[in-house]
Amino acid sequence: MSKKHYVIWKGRKTGVFSVWSEVKTNIDGLSDAQYMGFPSLEEAQQAFQSTYTKALMKRSLAKNSQGNAPAYTKKSPAQRTSKIAAPVATANIQIYCDGACSPNPGKSGTGIAVYEKQADGTKNELTQLWYGLYEANGTNNTAELNGLIESFKLAQNYIAQGENVQILSDSKYSIDCITKWARGWKAKGWKRGKGEEVKNLELVKISYNLYEKLKANLTIDHVKAHANIEGNELADRMAVLARTTRESKMVPYRDEINITQILAMASG
Repeated sequence: MSKKHYVIWKGRKTGVFSVWSEVKTNIDGLSDAQYMGFPSLEEAQQAFQSTYTKALMKRSLAKNSQGNAPAYTKKSPAQRTSKIAAPVATANIQIYCDGACSPNPGKSGTGIAVYEKQADGTKNELTQLWYGLYEANGTNNTAELNGLIESFKLAQNYIAQGENVQILSDSKYSIDCITKWARGWKAKGWKRGKGEEVKNLELVKISYNLYEKLKANLTIDHVKAHANIEGNELADRMAVLARTTRESKMVPYRDEINITQILAMASG
């Protein structure tokens, strides 16, 4: 068996290692550790000079090219991308949010894709991607509610500049929590019918309070999941990236925004 080499980007110590026990010592107990194994020392050294995110993307693309990676259809990345629908501009700013969790409950993360109307007013163009809020014991619903909260936070800045905002989520649960049910729950002392507890109450409260402040200048719409809608697919890839990188904070995607390559990454 050929000797394996390892990279730790985030841990008690970082660097290139050749002994797994040393790697284990430096990552055990750290929920946000970032590490990966490589078949050669040269590959490990090259990866360490880059970032964990880029290493994950490279590996995901390599698996896709071999037909081994999970995908939302059985078509090739090029075929999938060609049928992706660009967002229809119904507001100056569109914010797509999504959550991913595997298993459920289990490791979860949240992703966001932001589109802004261009100067010529003809279409909205992708300008930002965000990912993070990893939870070791999250659920699909907590990840989706986190997506709404972060979307509202982003929307605040745009609304302050006089923009109108549309938030799009594939989670009927999170949308209904905020736009249909939260008002009644609040009136009952944050209880459901017959005094039952509201699930994910703290996230619901935060999200609803933000929504109440902003709702005059924004809309929330449901979008079908995995229906080849570009913004939803990109938010999905960011949510999975958050889960696999174990990124606890909500951070901007710093690598080149190559939509074709990002869509070829693993989906949730």
